[in-house]
Amino acid sequence: MVAATILPDLGTQVLIPACAIVGIAFALVQWVLVSKVKLSPEKSGPGPADGKNGFAESLIEEEEGINDHSVVHKCAEIQNAISEGATSFLFTEYQYVGIFMVAFAILIFVFLGSVEGFSTKDQPCTYDSTKTCKPALATAVFSTISFLLGAITSVVSGFLGMKIATYANARTTLEARKGVGKAFITAFRSGAVMGFLLAANGLLVLYITINLFKLYYGDDWEGLFESITGYGLGGSSMALFGRVGGGIYTKAADVGADLVGKVERNIPEDDPRNPAVIADNVGDNVGDIAGMGSDLFGSYAESSCAALVVASISSFGINHEFTAMLYPLLVSSIGILVCLFTTLFATDFFEVKAVKEIEPALKKQLIISTALMTVGIAIVTWIALPSSFTIFNFGTQKVVQSWQLFICVGVGLWAGLIIGFVTEYYTSNAYSPVQDVADSCRTGAATNVIFGLALGYKSVIIPIFAIAISIFVSFSFAAMYGIAVAALGMLSTIATGLAIDAYGPISDNAGGIAEMAGMSHRIRERTDALDAAGNTTAAIGKGFAIGSAALVSLALFGAFVSRAEISTVDVLTPKVFIGLLVGAMLPYWFSAMTMKSVGKAALKMVEEVRRQFNNIPGLMEGTAKPDYATCVKISTDASIKEMIPPGALVMLTPLIVGIFFGVETLSGVLAGALVSGVQIAISASNTGGAWDNAKKYIEAGASEHARTLGPKGSDCHKAAVIGDTVGDPLKDTSGPSLNILIKLMAVESLVFAPFFATHGGLLFKIF
Repeated sequence: MVAATILPDLGTQVLIPACAIVGIAFALVQWVLVSKVKLSPEKSGPGPADGKNGFAESLIEEEEGINDHSVVHKCAEIQNAISEGATSFLFTEYQYVGIFMVAFAILIFVFLGSVEGFSTKDQPCTYDSTKTCKPALATAVFSTISFLLGAITSVVSGFLGMKIATYANARTTLEARKGVGKAFITAFRSGAVMGFLLAANGLLVLYITINLFKLYYGDDWEGLFESITGYGLGGSSMALFGRVGGGIYTKAADVGADLVGKVERNIPEDDPRNPAVIADNVGDNVGDIAGMGSDLFGSYAESSCAALVVASISSFGINHEFTAMLYPLLVSSIGILVCLFTTLFATDFFEVKAVKEIEPALKKQLIISTALMTVGIAIVTWIALPSSFTIFNFGTQKVVQSWQLFICVGVGLWAGLIIGFVTEYYTSNAYSPVQDVADSCRTGAATNVIFGLALGYKSVIIPIFAIAISIFVSFSFAAMYGIAVAALGMLSTIATGLAIDAYGPISDNAGGIAEMAGMSHRIRERTDALDAAGNTTAAIGKGFAIGSAALVSLALFGAFVSRAEISTVDVLTPKVFIGLLVGAMLPYWFSAMTMKSVGKAALKMVEEVRRQFNNIPGLMEGTAKPDYATCVKISTDASIKEMIPPGALVMLTPLIVGIFFGVETLSGVLAGALVSGVQIAISASNTGGAWDNAKKYIEAGASEHARTLGPKGSDCHKAAVIGDTVGDPLKDTSGPSLNILIKLMAVESLVFAPFFATHGGLLFKIF
């Protein structure tokens, strides 16, 4: 009995690529709009008055000296330097990562091919031995191909994001001369370019891959979707190196620039006299933008893969219902359309006119996209799913109604919003937690650090409850498939999430360029306001990434347990319990590596910056130019060298545990890493974000309370800068990389599950 879906298979085959292409087209339109801001000085005076505000604008332009060619020229120069630095770093990084990719691809092929001793004969299926499936060798070949495709898509996503960000930063600075609203729209549009390109590319490549693999696999959907899991593995393994490498790069420069510049020499942030200032701005682009892009792409690819794997052994896959099978991709397609409409609210329907409207405008993006998406999910569920179907649940088939699946996706979607808002409450300087941290700077850096750590630990409580409730609800309704689609629900508004996330580093760069080009104090105030809102949105983006990583890795864990044919994971067996302990330790080991790497690189950077201040005559007076290139080189070398050990730790752990200790111990390791990793990741990100915004709160002096804490350079402010510096590696290196650790170990275990199930557990076999 096959219940038909309202949407025919042909409709699905048209709808998914159509939505992806619309997303790409929309991104290009936004990019064209951003490129209208010219970076070459115009020869004529102020342009003709344009209807609504032309007259007023030309007055402002005169007053800000917009015809000052040197400012525009300087902005273009600085932008070039940043863009070149970022591009050369990413190319160096990708060369190293490329070698790793090829080596790992060979490993996947050899391990998976050896499951049936490289035989080319059809095998009985894993889950239904009455049917025959394609040989394990085919899975090996296609897993390897999809791994490489995922890796390449991930790299391209990060690289495009970086290109767009470095293209838009100076344009945002120039627009800030006309007012904060214009600058906001430029920064936000550029963020949208990245968000939509990434969401649409990820969807399109995955869709095309499935269709091409289907030509070979035919009716063997179990083998088809098992080989697709390589796509998620490729996406996340690149994200890991992007995040760790970029994170070490950006924070080494940031910590070095802050400690010598602000604390020792009393010069403002992003002062052109500071030798580390270009490296710091390059870092924002390679860490926060390229790293974040790859990271969210990885989450998206994995949650799609986890859902598809479970669906292929449920009634969708057994009865070959193509539309219902691609339900996860349909949810993402509608997500692109919803985000497209939501973006128009920020850029076209409402205009940001004052500084205080910036943060609400970004928050509205989250609320509008979530509300609209709820309706979108309801429609997709109604047209793409039969009213009742069965879902694979650890060896049995569980009967599920379509409305229950709608609730699973919806729960994930709203949990994401809750995590976003809790993060905002704990990291925005508009609320009491950050203000208390700022207040604690009165008595020095130590109390600031204590308050900040406490805030981070406390900020874990509500997000964990949100994740726990969504896991309970979605698992009760639709087993592991429910959890996978809940993760997809959280990521369904990825285009909007990335847009507000990429907006942060772009505004940060814009502020840096304004300072370096020597623009007036008023412009710096505007870019600072954009940047403070950007700090909060970056924290919200990290909240989303961590929340979705928790759900994704649980779904992958479920798929792994099913695939490795483990009937139950029993905590009381010693094999599993030792795995739990070791797994829970891994995030600490990983954080130790990344923190120490930042510390070592920052140490070199501080020494170099001090050396330049002491040895270059006329540097403090501003008559001599600092040597920016050496600082950029220090950051590049350090991050390339230091990203290898943490990356190896994450990639090798599942292999070593699976081969020597077997699948039961590995299931313990995955559970342990998930449980402890989520806590550390949330607390690290929020602690760092709060310290950063406490410093900004004191610097801006917007309220009575902030003014009592002193201007820039007061003892209070210095204590705040120290807190901010301690928080830098927490919020931009170890915190965000941890969510990749959780996901990557799970997806890697899933890809290698057939090998571990047949050949794993060598040590226990010997004894």
